[in-house]
Amino acid sequence: MTINDVAARAGVAPSTVSRALSEPGRGNPATRERIRAIARELNYVPNSQAQALSSGRTGTIALLVSDVTNPFYFGIIRGTQQMSKAAGLAEVLIDTEDSPDLEGDMLRKMRRSLDGAILASSRLSERALIRLAGEIPLVTINRNVRGLPSVVIDSPDGIAQAVEHLVSLGHRDIVYVSGPETSWSNQARWHAMRKAAAKHGLEFRRVGPFARGRSSGTAAADAVLNSGATACVVFNDLLAIGLLTRLAERGVAVPGRLSVVGCDDIFGADFCHPPLTTLSGPAEQAGRAAVSLLLGRLGDPRAPAARRAVLLPTHLTVRESTGPA
Repeated sequence: MTINDVAARAGVAPSTVSRALSEPGRGNPATRERIRAIARELNYVPNSQAQALSSGRTGTIALLVSDVTNPFYFGIIRGTQQMSKAAGLAEVLIDTEDSPDLEGDMLRKMRRSLDGAILASSRLSERALIRLAGEIPLVTINRNVRGLPSVVIDSPDGIAQAVEHLVSLGHRDIVYVSGPETSWSNQARWHAMRKAAAKHGLEFRRVGPFARGRSSGTAAADAVLNSGATACVVFNDLLAIGLLTRLAERGVAVPGRLSVVGCDDIFGADFCHPPLTTLSGPAEQAGRAAVSLLLGRLGDPRAPAARRAVLLPTHLTVRESTGPA
């Protein structure tokens, strides 16, 4: 069954059928409804690829995340999906496996099938992002690139709060447990650590870098203990939870011997042992805001007033993994 069959039955041109089925606000309402009734009677389903060719829109966007197994992304996925659904868009989820090569390759392969893409914690270089933004509308989450719309969870401000908390407990020797070197958030958090240290006349050190997962916690814990520090701020909660597991294996008391602060407040951070002090940010809100920015890039009339950047606040959630030096 083709669009020509529907057109022949309705006594109209195929282009009229196409408009009636894909552009509900155009054409005579009576004619439009008659065409739709005939399409239902004939079980005609419009070809989405053909519609995309004629309208320039596919009704599909992509969300690319660096590690789909990281619970931090659960909120972002939920937020983008809620907003996409409300806007009548389908959403494709892509795990880039922390690989800038895979991220860029997937975007290039799929750009003709997408209206736009949201990149969460992109590992691509700034130059590569700018080049790709010339081929497909992009919005970034937790990545700032000049000229690209972005949503950033303000973890540097949260890092400052974490340092204030640790210093108030008497800690002076604090280390930062670094995540992947390709992570923009990792560099931003280390910069915030150094700035907070200078404010208090201190000099913090950095250990790592370490890979993103719990399995890297063993090496990270050993490095922190070798540093002689009394407290550490860890790149993310997965790494911090792995670090806590290793400290327990070695019989190191937390927070008695070492205080630990994580980042992201993922699912599980509140019932690991001990419950983790961590930075909490509105991941779900970040996902919704990113889709809103993308709708603006696509010229959707339902999008809010055009904005280039959204900064969302974080706060420190104090649990049992931090205590007096």
